[in-house]
Amino acid sequence: MNKIIELAEENILHTYNRFQIVLDHGKGVKLYDSEGKEYLDFFSGIGVYALGHGDEELNDAIKAQIDKIVHTSNLFYNEPAARAAARLNKLAGMDKAFFTNSGAEAIEGALKAAVKYAYLKDGAHDHEIIALDHSFHGRTCGALSVTGKAAYREAFAPLCAEVKFAKMNDLASVTELVNNKTCAIIMETLQGEGGIYPADKDFIEGVYKLCQDKDILLILDEIQCGLYRTGYPYAWQRYDVHPDIMTTAKALGNGIPIGAFLLNEKVAKASLVAGDHGTTYGGNPLACAAADKALELLESRKVLDNVRNLTPYLEEKLDALVSKYDCIKGRRGQGFMQGLILNVAPADIVNKGIEKGILMLTAGTDVLRLLPPLIITKEDIDRMYEILDEVFSA
Repeated sequence: MNKIIELAEENILHTYNRFQIVLDHGKGVKLYDSEGKEYLDFFSGIGVYALGHGDEELNDAIKAQIDKIVHTSNLFYNEPAARAAARLNKLAGMDKAFFTNSGAEAIEGALKAAVKYAYLKDGAHDHEIIALDHSFHGRTCGALSVTGKAAYREAFAPLCAEVKFAKMNDLASVTELVNNKTCAIIMETLQGEGGIYPADKDFIEGVYKLCQDKDILLILDEIQCGLYRTGYPYAWQRYDVHPDIMTTAKALGNGIPIGAFLLNEKVAKASLVAGDHGTTYGGNPLACAAADKALELLESRKVLDNVRNLTPYLEEKLDALVSKYDCIKGRRGQGFMQGLILNVAPADIVNKGIEKGILMLTAGTDVLRLLPPLIITKEDIDRMYEILDEVFSA
């Protein structure tokens, strides 16, 4: 394992402070490193492995597509992309999809669609976007522009578009930023990287009404919180809202890189046209075969029922830890996207967890983030509790 780590450090640009583990294979909710140690996965590749690792039906679909055709470019049609788009639009209640290679690329496309929509309305080039503090939308220049943490942006300024930042769950802070140049409001329905902050019902519905009243586009980022993780196909569906544009990725391909931005008919008809946007690999047959099958399996296996049935038990066990340990200040989250708020360094808890055989991650500055595969069982939750009980007691 050390030799592999040394080889990587010699040859790969050091932009990640990686855990000193070489993961080798996985099955279900378990992962194994190159020396055979087993880990309970409450990380799922940052919310990617909704169906868990090594799913045979999904793997068979990917293998079958490899034997047919892997890439065509978007100058031709391919069946997996058509099927995946139809399935995705139906699930999300949207009208048109554009496939990308990642969540950040989906954000880029969403922002371009919003700016083009505004440009076609008035011909102006000085439109503004409202984003939220604590938000995280990706590392590309456009996505960084709307990411609400200055430390991520400052070294790369100036970025794209004029962006103003409001406060999550503070409708007045949004309203006071709106003017006749505002073309879009972008937000995560449940903030992940920023610290597991769910949108309050009054806040998100207030933002939606504001957008409807002023013909401002609402962009909802569902890259991490979407695809059943919060107990709904998409997290915004628990509220009385409907985005004009939404983004999705992570669990969409269950490990195969794919993302998408989806538009309603209003925006699709009056924004991007041929030549405005493109991608060489986005929507290729291999990635879309994975997405199509993943979406099919998530539905046919009633994964949503598992999330809804086990969420109360997961929250009960996490709340028991909150009650037991003074170093845990509280819990927040929805479904299988949960955070424990700590007054000790969450990175220390993550590292102690690795020693004892569980993979987790942090969020913000004080949150231990839990993003298990959506197929976990009650026994997996019990094992998580046992390990965390040992870690916090130490």
